[in-house]
This record gives sequence, structure tokens and C-alpha cells, in this order.
Amino acid sequence: MRRLLAATLLATATAHAALPEPVAQLMQSSRIPQEAAGVIVMRGDTVLVSHNPSQSMSPASTMKLFTTLAALEQLGPVFRGRTEFRSDAEVVNGVLQGDLILRGGADADLNEDALAHMLQALRNQGIRKIKGDIVVDRLLFTPSRPEVGQAPFDEYPWAYYNVIPNAALVNTNLLKVEMRSTGDKFDLLMLPEMDKVSIRSDMKLTNTACATWENGWRTPSYTRKGDRIEVVLHGTFPKDCTKSTSINVLDSQDYLARLLLAEWRKLGGSLGGDVREAELPAPGPALAPPPAEGILGAGAPAHSAASNDVPAATTTAVAMPAAAKPTRLLAEHVSRSLPEILRDTNKQSDNTLARTIFLSLGSLEADPLLGSKPLPADPNGVSTPMRAETAIRAWLQQHNIDGNGLVLDNGSGLSRSERATPAQLAGVLQAGLRSLWMPEFLSSLPIAATDGTMRRRLKESPAAQRARLKTGSLSGVIAIAGYVPDANNQPCIVVAILNDEHVANGAGRAVLDSLVDWVARN
Repeated sequence: MRRLLAATLLATATAHAALPEPVAQLMQSSRIPQEAAGVIVMRGDTVLVSHNPSQSMSPASTMKLFTTLAALEQLGPVFRGRTEFRSDAEVVNGVLQGDLILRGGADADLNEDALAHMLQALRNQGIRKIKGDIVVDRLLFTPSRPEVGQAPFDEYPWAYYNVIPNAALVNTNLLKVEMRSTGDKFDLLMLPEMDKVSIRSDMKLTNTACATWENGWRTPSYTRKGDRIEVVLHGTFPKDCTKSTSINVLDSQDYLARLLLAEWRKLGGSLGGDVREAELPAPGPALAPPPAEGILGAGAPAHSAASNDVPAATTTAVAMPAAAKPTRLLAEHVSRSLPEILRDTNKQSDNTLARTIFLSLGSLEADPLLGSKPLPADPNGVSTPMRAETAIRAWLQQHNIDGNGLVLDNGSGLSRSERATPAQLAGVLQAGLRSLWMPEFLSSLPIAATDGTMRRRLKESPAAQRARLKTGSLSGVIAIAGYVPDANNQPCIVVAILNDEHVANGAGRAVLDSLVDWVARN
């Protein structure tokens, strides 16, 4: 059956079946040329519309379908990212006699609360002082800091959708800024609280509408003065206005270090050294846990995410170079299960989550006890993105989906280089229907007129509350891919991509919505 479906798509690759009349008319009136469109509509094995199906195009965020379904099938529904505190030092009279290692494990749910609970677990074990450094281990990914040296994708590098993850990303590296102006008075609040990080405004108050406050916003910056960091806001802000936003402005090491120090000191803890990054050897055989001095459960490490129902482990057997010291697990946090993460990824089209999942495919495998564990190191030093691409292409091959024309970059679609064909996306959607984890995959997709990126679309269409569709948009790109029940409630696969400058200002979206509506009515 898989080969038959692949052959069906191949056979129609040059058919250029006519687009539905409402769709063609809208494209013409919007000056979107038909050669800028790639469309496939299928009901079962029957191809209803096939227009440029093998044309390699920019898919925008519909690329997330490749990443999320491949991850669900290769990593499985029990997969979870994890963060660990480890040490090779003993605890003497409440003092950890060496370094504390924070080992990042692509934990998509690591935030200030999770970090605080992990630090509280240390206090529960009687640790009040760390004699050495806190060493941040991001070495799960190669390179360990993918964001360093990356040119901004667009003119909004501070925006949440532009955050590039590493293995120890906390709070998506975002600062929440609350702004309130009353007359000529301007008040600012920055969260979370961080050690020696402050915020000030260079914004000019203006007599403009509060609703359009973003028009005056300019890229924030930060300055260093000794060991202090000051975040600075720029642009204009309306008088008598209250708004909040989240900004990605700090270096991720600064962010994590300043947050760690603030949370540790809130708990009465002290640090003899610094918070630093270092290249660490692989962990060795685990030692026995420290004495159960206030520990959560005799002989078990403190677990800061008990609601996640993943058993805590006291040992981790990992191959170790001869020079590496064994480390002891002191505290951990695990993310929600992969299907829960996928819901946020696809429904909200979260680029940072998609990138994290993509990199996880190149660095981790599922573990029924721990949630996940690192893949064996690549002997040739292949980068994590390359290993992730290899994993996705192997998955495509398993499903007889032709990989020609597919270009993978970061797996999120937030890329000017990523490419896919409508036929490939249709093949992924077919694989989703056959998947053992089909319910989990379908439940991750936005529902028309209901939630996610589709919540305001197709409200007057019979597709409302029935179609499940992943959306995508970039400058000059609009796309949609998913499942639409027809008038007889038979599920149809719908893929449509437009690559043209005239898709702006809602014109392209109207074309795609007209296609979905046509399928739902016929």
C-alpha cells in the first residue's frame, strides 16, 4: 500500500490537474501566478487536485510536520527531555566540596520554577554552600551553543520566535517586561528576577494610541558595567498605556547564570566560585547517593517534577573515558511527554520547541526509566543538525517518501533555505494516518476556527471545528497542510503552498482558506 500511494503521487507529479475554480479566481484577482502554487488534495488513494506537486518550495512552518511526526515515531510517546544536577564531590557539613554540574538534556519545560525546585532539592539534602563552580554542560548538542555567531533571521532578533535553543535553555531565554505609563511617568518591571541584572527605559512617551504601541518599539539592547548587566528599552511608548512583552536579549549563559544565582541565594545558598561553561568528559558510573539528610525518599535523588510520573534514577551507566571522574545525580527535572510538547509545537507553531525536537532527534533516544538518554557519540564528530537530518531522511525512506528536493536546516521552517515538495508533505500526512501514534499526532494540529494558529480562520466554513491543519507563513510564503473532512465526512489530505510576494496582507491566506472550504463542501 505504501508503495502504491507513493507511485500514485509520482504518477500525478506532471498531471497539473486544474485548481478548483474559487481558488483559481482568488489567485488571479490577487495577482498570484499559478506557477507559484503547489497543491495536492487526496481522498484515500484518489488524487482530487494535483498542481505542481513535485515542485520544491519554501514550506514555512509546515516543515514542522516532518520534525514532529518523525520524532513521535522514532523517539516515542514516553520520550522526555531532562535536566540534571550532578557532582563528583562529597558533601561535608553542608558544603559541596567541589563543582556542581548542571547537565542540559533538551528539557523543553525548564523554567525558573523547575530550576528553583531543583535547587530546593539540594537544600533538602543539606547542601547550603557550593565550594566550587556551577558548571553548565551544554555538550549534548554539537555545536553546544548553536545560537552563537548566527546572523539574525530578520529585523526582530529579540522576538520569541527567533530564540535558538541549546541543551540547557531555560525560560526560552525570555525576559518578561511589564510597562506602564501614567501621564509622563513610566514604570518598568522585569521578570524573572536575576542577580545583578536591571532594566531601564530610553523610550520617549508619545500621544499615540495604546493599541498601536508596537509601532514605536525598537530593538532592545544591554550593557555591562563590571559584573552588572543593564537591559535598555528603545523607541517610543504611548502615554497612559499598560502593556507587557517578552524579549530575547541576554546571552543564554548570562541568562542562566544570573537566574541560578538569584534562585540559589533566595534559598539561603552560597557559591564559592563562579557559574561557567566548560567542556566536560562523559559521565562515569554513578556513585551511591549522598546521605538522606532531608532527601525526598531514602536513597533517591530529589525529583523536581513529580507530576511527570517518571521514576527518579540513582544510577546512570554511561561509557566513560579513563580520565573522567564518576558523578552522582543530586537532582533532576524532566519535561512533559513528547506528545504534550508536540501540541504546543504544532498548535502554536513554536519555532524554539521545533528546533529542540529536531536537535533531540540528532542527540537523544528514549529511555523508559529516565525519559531519554544521549545517543552514542559520533566518532566522526558529525554535528547534531546533520545527525537529525540523517534521522529524518531515514524515516522518510522507511515510509517510501522521496527525499529529492527536501532541504532541512533547523526543522522549524523558520529558514530561508528549507525546502519541501507538496508531495512530500502529503506523504508525511499519509504516514501520520498509518502511524501507531496517529491520535497523538492529529491532536497536535490546530483545529479550524477553534485553537492554535487556526483559531480565527474558517469560522463560517463547514471545515470549522473539523479540519486539522498546520499553518506556515514567512515573508512571501504562505502554506497549509493537514486533514479536512469532505461533505461526506471522508478525510482528505490537503497540502497547499504559495511562494510569491503577492501573498501578503491576507491575500495568500484567503486563497488557502478557499481551498479548504472547497474540500469541506464537496
